[in-house]
Amino acid sequence: MRGRWATARVTSTRTISKAESRTKRICRRSSWAAGSTSPGRATQSLPSRLHGPVADALLIFKPDAAHRLAARAGIWSWLASERDWKIQSLTWFQPQAALIESHYDFLQGRPFFPWLVDLMTALPMVVGRVTASADALKQMRYDLGETRISQSRPGSLRERYGIFGGLNCLHLSDAPETGAAEVAEWAEVVQLDRVEVHLETTTGKPDHTYRLRSLATQVAAGTHVELASRTIHELLAEESEIQGPQLEALYRITLGALS
Repeated sequence: MRGRWATARVTSTRTISKAESRTKRICRRSSWAAGSTSPGRATQSLPSRLHGPVADALLIFKPDAAHRLAARAGIWSWLASERDWKIQSLTWFQPQAALIESHYDFLQGRPFFPWLVDLMTALPMVVGRVTASADALKQMRYDLGETRISQSRPGSLRERYGIFGGLNCLHLSDAPETGAAEVAEWAEVVQLDRVEVHLETTTGKPDHTYRLRSLATQVAAGTHVELASRTIHELLAEESEIQGPQLEALYRITLGALS
């Protein structure tokens, strides 16, 4: 893997206007509940190879994709094709809780919210910005699959690489309006104007997705919990290059999704 992790911490978060926050909630609440791919109004003029006006979308390789190298390579192979979209920036970044709490403000109060904040702050993630037309963004989200792994369409990226529940690999803005708000918010604390990371499309690391999913199902059901949990730890270590506290953080957020 090339590129250095940018472990910059968020020192301040811009204040989101009520109207902007309302837009984020409306667009993203339906996405979280049902994996919606309905685009909104596009906002920019477009390069000739993309069809229709384009807008920004925020892209995040969550820790379960950023550090599981086979999953990351598979997702990156799809993304790097730039079939109907353009990658404008890519960098390593580890946010603080304030940014994540704002980003997912429409989920505050839900039982899993503390785990979600832990998931998104525990490790550096690959964060980027893509531009795409509304139709292209809709297709990208179709390729990505529904939010919950158990509901992800067969053949989608989340069905292929997601482990369980909210361990769903990737965040991608669900509409042009949402993308504009998310990119503006994150751009206050992380560079979103250039590509700083060069990911690989292949890796020598194994892909244990389906076995991890099976073991996660056992842990969630209370079956063979100790043995299944220990095996999950071993498989995550085999899939990744991280060690020590970072590996333990990946293990912690994985088990946290199962409770």
